[in-house]
Amino acid sequence: VTVAGGSDIAGHTSDVVLSRVDLGLVPWFLDASAQTRRIIRQNLAWAIGYNGIALSLAALGMITPGIAAAAMASSSLLVVGNSLRLRHLLRRVEEGEGA
Repeated sequence: VTVAGGSDIAGHTSDVVLSRVDLGLVPWFLDASAQTRRIIRQNLAWAIGYNGIALSLAALGMITPGIAAAAMASSSLLVVGNSLRLRHLLRRVEEGEGA
């Protein structure tokens, strides 16, 4: 982790560069990365589950292409909506709550 104002080499080689000189952001960053990973896993589980079921039903001729397309669109909206839950993390830092 490199804090703003550090050397350029440290900034280029570190995994995280904090834009403010505030080490209180480190716990926030760790929490945000854990929540991001959790939501990515949820989205992958949803997509794999949907595709497994929808592909099976479509292959067996149990759903029409129109229904499959509508279900795929709603699946995409669900994944995007689930990902949007991460916006509250950024708001929390912008409001100055930090960790």
